[in-house]
Amino acid sequence: MPIQSATNRGRNRLVLAPLQAVLASAALALGLANAGEAEETSHNLTLDQAYRAAIEALRIGQPDVTVALTYGLLQADPKNPVFHYMQAAAYARMNEPEEGRQAAALAYRNSSEQGLQFQSAQLAARLSLQAGRPTMAQFWLRRTAIHAPDEKTEEQIARDYKQLRRINPWAFRIRAEIKPTDNVNNGADTALQIIDGVPVVGQLSGSAQALSGAYGILDITTAHRLRQSADSMTSVGGRLYVQRVSLSSEAKAQAPNVTGSQFASTYGEVSIRHAMIVGPTENLGSAAVEAATGTSWFGGERSYNFARLGGERTWRMAAGAQLRINATFETRFAERYGTNDANIVGFGALYHRPVGNGDRISVSMAYRDARARWFTGTYRSASVRVSYDLGRAIGPAKLSAGLVLGYSDYPEYAVSIFNVPGGRQDKSIYGDLSLFFDEYDYAGFAPMLRVRTGKKDSNVSRFDIREFSVSLGIESKF
Repeated sequence: MPIQSATNRGRNRLVLAPLQAVLASAALALGLANAGEAEETSHNLTLDQAYRAAIEALRIGQPDVTVALTYGLLQADPKNPVFHYMQAAAYARMNEPEEGRQAAALAYRNSSEQGLQFQSAQLAARLSLQAGRPTMAQFWLRRTAIHAPDEKTEEQIARDYKQLRRINPWAFRIRAEIKPTDNVNNGADTALQIIDGVPVVGQLSGSAQALSGAYGILDITTAHRLRQSADSMTSVGGRLYVQRVSLSSEAKAQAPNVTGSQFASTYGEVSIRHAMIVGPTENLGSAAVEAATGTSWFGGERSYNFARLGGERTWRMAAGAQLRINATFETRFAERYGTNDANIVGFGALYHRPVGNGDRISVSMAYRDARARWFTGTYRSASVRVSYDLGRAIGPAKLSAGLVLGYSDYPEYAVSIFNVPGGRQDKSIYGDLSLFFDEYDYAGFAPMLRVRTGKKDSNVSRFDIREFSVSLGIESKF
């Protein structure tokens, strides 16, 4: 690869006193001078000669000479990516990974040539790992994906990234999403107040009816492995979920005294988890227990604090199938309203299996029993979700679809001053279709489009809800 050099002959000479001895040694090694002329020659090497001397020194196993020469070359041409890359390679030979990573990073940033950018990012990833910085290595490996020359290389990068994920004691997941919808507030689809088919006095306010707008969502989770053995692992984790709402002009006209911030929500938690391998050798499964505590906010005010205990058990089954069951107990306190002063017991199950051609079918079930200080917060709910993932792409996207059926029962319920005879019962059905455009990725992140529609029917019309939304987000390929 050609190097950048000055056109003026005088400026194209390296007259660098600290490098005199090194340049002289390099000149002798390359046969550019005899012993009596070495010192003088060291003052007269052109950039091209010094460049070739640095390459030769690296080839014959003198990386320290290459480092010294590249420092001189970089004084003459500080943004030359080739000089930075040579220096990084020399530091790698000297087992000085941190200095090498910094030089490789400069090579990447100063290069506009895809091949050199790929090689520089690869070297920076390797040196980051050698320096004991696996998170930085993951960052650089994702950058190599930007410049991967072909699909085979991308697949190797994905395998390397998964290996790094196993090595790194830190794990991160970031999800960002924009979700336009015709119902940002879970509002009713009618202004009438109807209970068990009978109209009651008054109408629902504009803010209690469905308002159109868009969600902005940022979901960040992280975990740090504290201890790991051949059959168990203990980790601490955290999650921050932020959801903000922007109302449409139609929604603002319908409810002029309402702002999007009144529907904003934030959720944060910290947790500790212990997982272990269990079961017979020929059919290993896993089990885990977890404890968490956190806080939930809504509308700019704290809704409640909570503490949660949970456990799960997973079985690996024939034909690649897997079954997982879980149970949780959560208590909420320091609440804003008595409906949030509750104890909640939950049970869940998930079964999924491949069905050929890379396709997969999943069935999940969930049950919750909440007992609150205010009776309107006491309920029982159950739901079933069936989803199907296509293993092959259709056009530019991989497809998956799901259907959810749900039922909730509030044994006692009241609307204003009216008690609802027999309580409140809700039935819901929702369907979704997801498209993942994995061919249009950047650094291993690709766009995702999800369409969701459905409804909830209730004997209390305030909870008759219709929804249609389109979500655009970013997800990782590996």
